[in-house]
Amino acid sequence: MKLPNALMRQLSIGALIILAFSVLSCGPGARSAKAPAQATATPQATATPQGHEVWLPLVTNPALIHGIQGSPDETYAGISWQRVAYATCGSGTRGQMLRNTINTYHTHGIRVLLTVCQPSNSAPDRFSPALLMDAASGAADAVQCGNEEMKNNVSSVSFLYWTPSDFARFYDLCEHAVQAVRPNTPVLLGSLDPHVGGIDYAPLAQQVSYLEQMQSAMNQSVHPGSHWDWHTQTLGLINSWHDGYPDGNTNSLYYLFVFWAQQFHVGLSNLGRYLWVVEGTACFTGCGVDPLNPYQVAVVHTLALITDVQTAMTLKVPFFYFSGKDFVSVGLYWPIGVLDLNGHPKPIRQDLPLGARSLHLSCPSGNATVVDQEALLAKLYAGCSPQSDYAQVIES
Repeated sequence: MKLPNALMRQLSIGALIILAFSVLSCGPGARSAKAPAQATATPQATATPQGHEVWLPLVTNPALIHGIQGSPDETYAGISWQRVAYATCGSGTRGQMLRNTINTYHTHGIRVLLTVCQPSNSAPDRFSPALLMDAASGAADAVQCGNEEMKNNVSSVSFLYWTPSDFARFYDLCEHAVQAVRPNTPVLLGSLDPHVGGIDYAPLAQQVSYLEQMQSAMNQSVHPGSHWDWHTQTLGLINSWHDGYPDGNTNSLYYLFVFWAQQFHVGLSNLGRYLWVVEGTACFTGCGVDPLNPYQVAVVHTLALITDVQTAMTLKVPFFYFSGKDFVSVGLYWPIGVLDLNGHPKPIRQDLPLGARSLHLSCPSGNATVVDQEALLAKLYAGCSPQSDYAQVIES
C-alpha cells in the first residue's frame, strides 16, 4: 500500500502514533520482562515512602538518555530507557497496571518515559485532573505531556489537534500532576510534528508560532500575569526521514537540531536540556523511498538508525528509537522496528537472512561484531562506532 506523497509528508511515522501505540502495546510476540543481557552499571533502586514502589535516581545528564519505543512487559538488551504509552494513546496502560509495569521496569534498572497523549479535542473530559493524576501516579522517570498536538488539517488524525490555548491548559495540569508525585521529574512539552530539517522551514516556523501563542495563553488566561516562557521548557521532537541515504549527506535530524538551537538561543552542545528526540526513525514511503523495494527499505532503515543515533549522541541530545518492533497500522506494514512482528531479532539488512551482513564496531570496552539491529542499537548507545565502510557493507 502506497499512500500519496503529500499525505505521507503530513502523517509520517509520528502522525499515526495513536494507532501505532495500540499495536506496539499489545501486539503479537511480546517478550516477557527480563533484566538486560548486558549487566552494565544497573542504577541503585530505592523504595518510595509508600514502601512498595521502586524509584530510580533522576537522570540529570541528557547525554545518558538513550531509549526505544516499547510496550508493557518488554525489555531490550543493553537499552536502559523505554518509552511507553498511557491509556490515552490507544491501548496503553493506566491505574494499577501502569504502576506495576513501571515498577517492574525499575526493578530491572530500566527507566521509563511515559507518553500521556492528549485526549481527542472533542472529548468532554479532556481536562480531567483525575486522568492526569492517574498517569502521574505511575512515577515514570520522565513524562511527555501531549503528542503531536500541533497537527492540523489532516482529516484522519484531526482529533489530535488542540488549539494553543487549550493545550496550554492541558500541559499545565499535566505538568503539575507529575511534579506533585515526584518533584523535578522531567516533563516534555508534547511533541513536534515530523518535518524535514533544512527543507521544511515554513512548517517549523508555524510550530514556533504555536508555541508563542501557547505562551500568551499561559500568561493571560491559564495563569494571568505570570511569566511562563516556552524557551525554558523541554520539547519532544519527532524525526522520520531517510537520513544517511542515498549519499551519506542527508541528515534531517541535524538540521532540525540547528533550527531549534537557534530558537532556544543556545549552542548545539547545550540543546539536550531543551529537546528530546522521542521518535527517531527512517521514512519508508512518500519520501523518495520505494516501499515496494525491500532492498531499498532495508538499506534506508539501517543507515538512518546509525546516522540518527550518532547525530544525537554526538550532540548529547536524548534519543528514543521508534520502534522496538515492526507493526501494522491503518492497513500498512511498518518495517521500522529492530525486531520483527513476532519479536524476533532482525538482521542488519532486514531483507536478508540473519548473519548475511555483519558490522564491526570499536567500543570503549573493546571491539564487537553485531549481526542484528537490536544489538547494533544497544552498542551504538554504549558509545561504539561502526567500521568506516559500514554504508558500503550495508548497501552491498
